[in-house]
Parts: sequence; structure tokens; C-alpha cells
Amino acid sequence: MLGRPKLRLDAATRLAIRLSPPYPWVMQLDDQLRRYFGTTDLAQVPPSALAAGVERMAVDFGLETDGPRRFALWTLMHMLGAAPDIDIAFKNADDRAAARRFLELSDGPDDAD
Repeated sequence: MLGRPKLRLDAATRLAIRLSPPYPWVMQLDDQLRRYFGTTDLAQVPPSALAAGVERMAVDFGLETDGPRRFALWTLMHMLGAAPDIDIAFKNADDRAAARRFLELSDGPDDAD
């Protein structure tokens, strides 16, 4: 059972999942949250719906062939504590290196306000 996720939208996450037009092919975080969970506020998602959304995301991740979309899905899954291991998720060495770099950036110190 998945615990209540703490979705930290730090610089690395925004970098991995963001970009707005003129790049319509890039996944938008809000769109992905709505697609898999029906809302952008994960605190409102019941645990059963959260688990179902993560399961749908995992299926889509397994079927996705576009590298950037696959990476964006993996980063969101990571933030939810449900991402597959890097060596399993990415066959390409460059993709694995990018994922490791993402982990380094996302697990770094928080910005002090």
C-alpha cells in the first residue's frame, strides 16, 4: 500500500516535467496529475484512487516509447515513491545517467527562503 505522497516540486522536478508552449509535445505536470488522479491536489485523492492512478501510470510507462515522455513519467513515479529502478527502467546509458542526475538534484538540499 502506498503512503500519502509528498510531492516536492523542486527545481529538478520542474525541469524534468515542465515546459509550456511552444513545446506542446512535452508533458505538463498538472495534466498528468489530472489524467491519473483526477485532480492536481493529491491530498484530496483517496488511497485506493492513488494506488489505481499509480498502477495506470506504471502501465503507461511500460508502453511508452518516446524517451522524453517516458522520462517525465518516471520522474513523477519517483516523486510518488513508485518508480522502477533506474537500471530496469532505462536501457539507454544516457537515459540512466540523466535519471541518476535527476535523483541527485531532487534529493539535494531544499532552497532556504
